[in-house]
Amino acid sequence: MTLITTTTTAARQILFLQRSARRQRRLSTLACSSTALAAAGKSATRCKRNNDLLNASKATTACWVRTKATVPAHGQSTAKAAEASRTTASSTSIASTLSQSFLGIIAGVFTVGAAATIVEQSTAGSVPEFDPKGSRFSQDTFQGRFCKMLLGCDPRLLFYSEADVLRAKEMIDNYQEFLAAGKDTNIPMDIHRTLWEAYRISSAALHPDTGEFIPAPCRMSGYVPCNGPICAAMVVSSSTPSLLFWNWVNQSQNAGVNYFNRNASSPMTNETLIKSYAGAVGAALAVAFGLSTFVNRRYDPVRAKQVMRFVAFPSTVIASSLNCYIVRSNEIETGIPMLDVDGNSVNIPNNADGNSQIAAAKGVYSTVASRAILNVPVLFLPPFLLSNFPLCQRMIAKNPAMATPLTMFLLLTCFGIGLPAAVAIFPQIAEIKVEELEEKFHHLKDENGNDIRVLYYNKGL
Repeated sequence: MTLITTTTTAARQILFLQRSARRQRRLSTLACSSTALAAAGKSATRCKRNNDLLNASKATTACWVRTKATVPAHGQSTAKAAEASRTTASSTSIASTLSQSFLGIIAGVFTVGAAATIVEQSTAGSVPEFDPKGSRFSQDTFQGRFCKMLLGCDPRLLFYSEADVLRAKEMIDNYQEFLAAGKDTNIPMDIHRTLWEAYRISSAALHPDTGEFIPAPCRMSGYVPCNGPICAAMVVSSSTPSLLFWNWVNQSQNAGVNYFNRNASSPMTNETLIKSYAGAVGAALAVAFGLSTFVNRRYDPVRAKQVMRFVAFPSTVIASSLNCYIVRSNEIETGIPMLDVDGNSVNIPNNADGNSQIAAAKGVYSTVASRAILNVPVLFLPPFLLSNFPLCQRMIAKNPAMATPLTMFLLLTCFGIGLPAAVAIFPQIAEIKVEELEEKFHHLKDENGNDIRVLYYNKGL
């Protein structure tokens, strides 16, 4: 019984142990499963997180690629826009400068015309009796020559039509009839002033030697208004091509002025004219191009662009003198006619030519000198007035935009007043001693049998 009980107890204990072992295995299995599940969950979470990061990385990479591909295009577009903006701003600036320059030019031309009007009216009460071979003003003094040239450079003379000029010329040709009619009908003494005005109108448009019409841009009265816009364009030129172009335009007009105001008694063939024009303009462009090339090589682009504005004037000084000499050098080769005290051509014995190369050279050299002197007031007076004249300083300080039109106004005014002043330095009808001329002029006698000691010549303008 005890054995059975023990055996039964042992069996129970063994059964309990077996059950406990099975329970422990189940719990261990559950624990392992829970741990595996937890690990699997963590692993899944990590995988999800890694996938998100990978996807995010891929998205970031794609965005970066798209940005990298877009930025250069945007940069190029911005650069093109900036360049277009700079070009537009530059064009606007040049257009604004030109418009302001033209305002100054108009004011300058008006001032020159007003100065001529003042001189004409202020001397109206003291006009001498009309003489087509004489002058309204004394040509023995600089003041008289200046007044004559200032009235001849009056821009208002351009407004007279060809019919008006021809009527004025007819009045001069028949001046004795007008004077006689004035005496018979008691016309006031201002008939002489009327005749001097008619003489001024006709002589401003007609060449004194040929009687042909001078083109308006090549007349002395058209020099200031026609050359003013060219000067404005030269001032705003900041590149070599533009400077060369406007120098060509300027020197072409200068060549026309020199040709049409020369002493036309010396013949000039078309071939000589073309060679003279090509030589004059070519020399002027060579000077302008040489100076601009020197500036571009000597300075950096920004500084060179500023300095180029000042190249126009010295190049014009040299080129205008060369232009005048080359165009009129034909006169030195052929000579010009010599005149007696009454303005008649001198008769040389044995049918010798009455032309003098020595007198021609003197006339050309004096004209070249006047062209060079003309640039002095244009070069120095405007900067001097802008720097030292209080009114100019106040105007620019109050409104800086006034600098351009004020500069052009002073430039044109100085040019319009300086032109007659430069030409008036040398008399147009100059005298020369016969000892200074060729041998054929040394033993001439007048109609009374007296030795001729002085002869005269027209040096041109």
